[in-house]
Amino acid sequence: MKFGRLGELKHGYNAMTTRDSDMMMDIGYQVMDAGEELSFQDPEQETAFVILSGQAEIRWNGQSEKMHRDSLFDENPYCLHVPRNTKVTMKADTAAEVLIQKTDNEKDFAPKFYRPEDVQADIFGGGVWSGTATRTVRTIFDYSNAPYSNMVNGEVINSPGRWSGYAPHTHPQPEVYTYKFDRPQGFGACFIGDNAFKISHNSWSELSGGNSHPQVTAPGYAMWYSWMIRHLPNNPWNKTRIDDPDHEWLMQPDADEKIWSPTKK
Repeated sequence: MKFGRLGELKHGYNAMTTRDSDMMMDIGYQVMDAGEELSFQDPEQETAFVILSGQAEIRWNGQSEKMHRDSLFDENPYCLHVPRNTKVTMKADTAAEVLIQKTDNEKDFAPKFYRPEDVQADIFGGGVWSGTATRTVRTIFDYSNAPYSNMVNGEVINSPGRWSGYAPHTHPQPEVYTYKFDRPQGFGACFIGDNAFKISHNSWSELSGGNSHPQVTAPGYAMWYSWMIRHLPNNPWNKTRIDDPDHEWLMQPDADEKIWSPTKK
């Protein structure tokens, strides 16, 4: 269990977690200037590149695509996912920021380029708890559409004042959240087991397996975060969650009737 803050990002690679940690993944933000060109090739790790802002051309295995994004909150992402030892070149057409996620994987698989229309987007928490945990959950790839991968990559959009990762739950696989707000002074809180941390722009949390991990953003501030899970050997994450028994009553159909409200007599 760990929590960290990057503050204002610097040009170049801004590291968060490493594969030598309990998270088993190298994760960081690559900040590029307009016109800058970089090449990546990891001999041992599969890699996912998710554009967060700006526009860039990305090339691999003789193929080329454009990735662009104006809004984390209103647009699904572009993502390139490649196996180990694949050379990838990015050239920034504008100033750009890219999330890079890596982990060990001996399997060889065909690279996959995901466009916004390929990304699954679901509304979670709708119609319950007076809407206080309604959020958009985007899944770029997971075990269902990329069983060859050792990791999962997705995003969550929290409207101001709303919760996510709710009801509180756990899973044995490690997970990393990286946070951004629609305004740089935005803030919220994450709860890892019995510990609470203040979330700020460009902070991240490392969620060891077995810890519950609900999140909340303050009124007035929309929150985006990337959620990245590392499959365990012979135990991939396959949308399985273990609800905290103290809060299982929230999952019952009549839960809203049992929640206190000032309008109830």
